[in-house]
Amino acid sequence: MDSVLDAIERGLRALGARLSALPPIRAIGGRYLRLGAAQQVLAIWAASFLSIVFAFILSGGPTATAKIVATVSFLYLPLLDLRRRDEDYPDYGITLRAWRTDLKLFLILFGIVGPLYVLGFWAFAQILPELPVSLSRLISPYTGERPHFAFRLPNQFPERVIDNLLVVALPEEFFYRGFVQTRLRDAWPEGRVFFGARLGRAFWVTAVLFAIGHLAIFQAWRLAVVFPALLFGWMRERTGTVIGSSLFHAAANILSVVLEACFFGRQA
Repeated sequence: MDSVLDAIERGLRALGARLSALPPIRAIGGRYLRLGAAQQVLAIWAASFLSIVFAFILSGGPTATAKIVATVSFLYLPLLDLRRRDEDYPDYGITLRAWRTDLKLFLILFGIVGPLYVLGFWAFAQILPELPVSLSRLISPYTGERPHFAFRLPNQFPERVIDNLLVVALPEEFFYRGFVQTRLRDAWPEGRVFFGARLGRAFWVTAVLFAIGHLAIFQAWRLAVVFPALLFGWMRERTGTVIGSSLFHAAANILSVVLEACFFGRQA
């Protein structure tokens, strides 16, 4: 028993020595403040990404716990940066000041993109079973499944609508289009105007970070989100808010789960 206690004491002393060697929180904060805007954004993005990776590993997959960790990190990690400049969520796009424009853009764009996505999903579902298994596993979660269309809604559909809007789309849009894209634009203000929105390096880097962030749960096919990310980013620059992009993001997710239910019978 004494030997066990001695071992524990030695372990605690070693841990204490290591902790004392770490820089104090104030020193870490000071180092953060000395970084440029782009470096600060990358530091917060990396903290969010790693927190989701650890939650995914510790919880054994894409569980509710991992989703909660992602939502919390998206909503609260940027506050470390916002509050030191006396800013808050409305300064980064969570505001209804342009709700009419947001709603109009959402309805027009989703009315165009939605049907095209349905056609693309149908074509992809027909081609997928003919692809080599190794390739289908890389680009799709439906490996080994043959499509058979029958209209059906997934289980708990109303709850899924609320979840995709308030737990998934809005936090992600605030973090990426609201915080990351805005702060990167502070660092890289240059860009060209495209249909009423100035798009520059910040726009493209945000889309890439958004796609890489989806690799936190180790599914390579999720890199495809880089394409809708470009539309989300354009909407953010066009209206100055993240409300329209959040509506589009949620609608795209909901349409995707409905198509999964219709073609592959997925109800979860």
